[in-house]
Amino acid sequence: CKSYHLIETKDTSLPPKPPTKKPNKTMQLIHLFCLLASASAFAFTSSPLRPSPTSLAAKAITPKLKYVPCIPLKDLPKAGSATSGVAGGLAICVAVDKDGSVYALGDKCPPVNQPLSFGKVANGCIEDPVLGTKFSLRSGNVEEWCPSGIGKLLGGLFDPVGVPTYKVQKRGSNLEVQVDVNAKFAFEQQYWAGVLDAQGKANGKYY
Repeated sequence: CKSYHLIETKDTSLPPKPPTKKPNKTMQLIHLFCLLASASAFAFTSSPLRPSPTSLAAKAITPKLKYVPCIPLKDLPKAGSATSGVAGGLAICVAVDKDGSVYALGDKCPPVNQPLSFGKVANGCIEDPVLGTKFSLRSGNVEEWCPSGIGKLLGGLFDPVGVPTYKVQKRGSNLEVQVDVNAKFAFEQQYWAGVLDAQGKANGKYY
């Protein structure tokens, strides 16, 4: 009686196939959550900002007008130019017209907030150095909106907006500007109340 032995042989002509991995449901859920979070973030930033209920309920800081030092008189710019200063925590553009009249305006040019103090002063106006917008030195109103090359591209996307103006006086060795000295604190109150309210901490509790 003959006995037979089976000899197992391996086919080495093809590489072994890697084991097939099944999709991980946990990872799929994580990816889906990330996509939803991204979409909601864009939706939030695209909506206009509104005061939070907590900030509205907080005791409002009332305006307080006061003359405060801005720049030394020795640093006054020459006629037809401007310089920057700070008064009450606010950025101020100090401009001197061709006739020697001194004016103070907000130092941020709409619509992109570059410094107005880099501009040229003439004929009762100061000109935005980038977009070419001309603002009245007396009222801050727009006399000509974004007439330069790049200004024509950007200006059409925004409505014309002026800049604030402030009264000035010379006292001692300083040029003083009348500003709302509570404006910075009021802004910070709104800002931090909004941050805390978003975290559920403004009233000392969590949502």
